[in-house]
Amino acid sequence: MYICNAVGKRRYEGTRSPLFLYKKMFENKVKGLLEASLEERKDLFLIDFNISENNKIKIVIDGDKGVLVEDCVFISRGIEHNLDRDDVDFSIEVTSAGATTPLQHLRQYKKNIGRSLEVRTTDNKKYDANLIDADDQAITLRWKTREPKPVGKGKVTVTKELKLDYSSIEQAKVKIKF
Repeated sequence: MYICNAVGKRRYEGTRSPLFLYKKMFENKVKGLLEASLEERKDLFLIDFNISENNKIKIVIDGDKGVLVEDCVFISRGIEHNLDRDDVDFSIEVTSAGATTPLQHLRQYKKNIGRSLEVRTTDNKKYDANLIDADDQAITLRWKTREPKPVGKGKVTVTKELKLDYSSIEQAKVKIKF
């Protein structure tokens, strides 16, 4: 309930203002349109969604086979063409997850199997390794390192493998090689 007293001060009694409710309704409508667009294109998935105070809609998507400009246009039009600018003034920006953006979604790990990752764990360990597997609970990394020989002087190259739960990953980025 929204009440304005005689002095002109606003007083809230356990609920939100009409402006908040209007923004929430707008956000829900945009979410519904976004979900409908993504449902139509199963190869695309949502990474981030945000609506600022001034109704700037920012959407970050990724795809199982990458994202083309046409994919961003498809999502943008699916939302923009179903909203009335006479009702609400808004802007919309649909982008793809950048090449150096940290991986956030399980599907991003799966699409990057075979690529080199830079992984930092919650206990502050760092790994530069190849992603060889990604399932619903963990990823598997493989890398080569030089270690002292068990007998004698010198070093030998050994291959190491590690399975990391998603909960123990602080950040993972694809390493770009030139």
